[in-house]
Amino acid sequence: MKIAPLADVKARLSSSLVECGTDGPVLITRNGKVAAILLAPKDDEDLERLVLAHSRRFLALLEKSRRSIKAGRGVSHNEFWKTVALRHKANSSKPRSSKAFKSAS
Repeated sequence: MKIAPLADVKARLSSSLVECGTDGPVLITRNGKVAAILLAPKDDEDLERLVLAHSRRFLALLEKSRRSIKAGRGVSHNEFWKTVALRHKANSSKPRSSKAFKSAS
């Protein structure tokens, strides 16, 4: 991990990106205080975890779900996947619109 002032990171962004990919996160400071972190995700799953972990909307939905489960309004693992399978089956049996193909031609 490296700590660098914002002016240095701006001046050397390409090399900072390489460094965060090889040496770990780069903590970017402004006026001596950390203002941002430059972080290279390992893969698509890592990127998704990082984005969702900082999404207010997702975190609110997760908290709402946890409260619902705690209150006894959750569904079992099997019931959840049964519902997913039924919805997938229903959606895959619907005829697809050809609007996308019409605009492409």
